[in-house]
Amino acid sequence: MGYIEEATSTFRSYYPALTRAHDFDSFWDETIQQAQNVPLQPIRTKRDYPIPNVDVYDVQFCGMDETRIHGLYIVPAFLNKEKYPCIVHYHGFSNNRGEASDFMHWVMMGFAVLSVDCREQGGKTGNSAPTTSGFSANLASKGVHDKYEYYYRYVYMDCMKAIDFACAQEEVDNSRIVVEGGSQGGALAMAMAALDSRPVLAMVDVPSNSNLVRRVEGMHGAFASVAEYVKKHPERVDVVFDTLSYFDTMNMADRITCRVLASVALKDEICPPEMYYATYNRIQSEKEIVIYPFNGHEGGGSTQTEVKLTYLNKWFRDWF
Repeated sequence: MGYIEEATSTFRSYYPALTRAHDFDSFWDETIQQAQNVPLQPIRTKRDYPIPNVDVYDVQFCGMDETRIHGLYIVPAFLNKEKYPCIVHYHGFSNNRGEASDFMHWVMMGFAVLSVDCREQGGKTGNSAPTTSGFSANLASKGVHDKYEYYYRYVYMDCMKAIDFACAQEEVDNSRIVVEGGSQGGALAMAMAALDSRPVLAMVDVPSNSNLVRRVEGMHGAFASVAEYVKKHPERVDVVFDTLSYFDTMNMADRITCRVLASVALKDEICPPEMYYATYNRIQSEKEIVIYPFNGHEGGGSTQTEVKLTYLNKWFRDWF
């Protein structure tokens, strides 16, 4: 047995009890319907971009409520195709949609790319959603007292409406949608793989939002703010953990039907790998995981990017 296999041997049999509530499916059916009832009202504005024959657009659309979600949309116009596969990228916690140059490897491969802000984080996007309580430290605890007000209920649906936006673009082949991201972005891609039937592949690196009770107990990463919240409101601890259960990807994993390419890092203390295995082990579709034994939350970096490019070329070569 090699080092990595031995180091992860307990992870592969890690199946903590699910926390999924009896109304889990109806909650998400209701939430998705509510989001679908909000008109997208898309706008795309072309930039004057220094790389010729790559079309770059600033975009906006309505999220779950009337919050205007800002994003970046890139088309590999140099290929002169009528339709392109599309990668929808979700960013890490407190980050933003990024710059066009961040995604040129996907563009050169032949993808259109849509990268969107998460509301109220580091980009241009604000937040119009109401809340009836305060929160501690960061957005991971905002609205955690109520599953209908919880911050990630809105973010998950914004991410679904980003897929709506991508599929509404005349250049995009709706049958070739990939969702992708790292950390928080990996969690969002996992959630979309579970809640939306359109993605055919989810590429997720050091994913968050899995085994959330353990994340809170260990005060790992952004979910340390939830621990801080229940320090102040111990009477709400059961309500808080009930809320989190609806957004925990381990409770969604059996809904995933698309391919999943994941990666974890064994020295990651922000999104510990064992916690992601609570989700990964329950995925029944085609899946593969890459392990970085001495990396932290930075994950595999450019090495993992090369892995993803190779994977796409292997399994989806006919797209390009």
